[in-house]
Amino acid sequence: QVQLVESGGGSVQAGGSLRLSCSVSGITQDNYCVSWFRQAPGKQREGVAYITNQDTTGYAASVRGRFIISQDKAMNTLYLQMNSLKPEDTGMYYCAAQSPFRICSTDTDRQYAYWGRGAQVTVSS
Repeated sequence: QVQLVESGGGSVQAGGSLRLSCSVSGITQDNYCVSWFRQAPGKQREGVAYITNQDTTGYAASVRGRFIISQDKAMNTLYLQMNSLKPEDTGMYYCAAQSPFRICSTDTDRQYAYWGRGAQVTVSS
């Protein structure tokens, strides 16, 4: 059974930093794609960043240059380092996984079978 558990959310002022973690268990295949999505109140969920088992990464234009996705394969943990945070980064952040995968992308969330419950990030101006 695949489980994803996020941690590290919180409140921060604009310009500050936060690091989210996602503990991943139950993925048995070497081929996987894990990603971060977020959802602001009243808005649709949107992709933030992804990383594959081969450490290929991708970012949404809105966070490129400010956020860094990484993973510790030994610890089965996914990270999202968020720098230069803006009020528009506020939302619930979810980690998601697909294994195996054909296309690793955050353009759509439909291919992700596994989801965490989310971690709240609030950025005040």
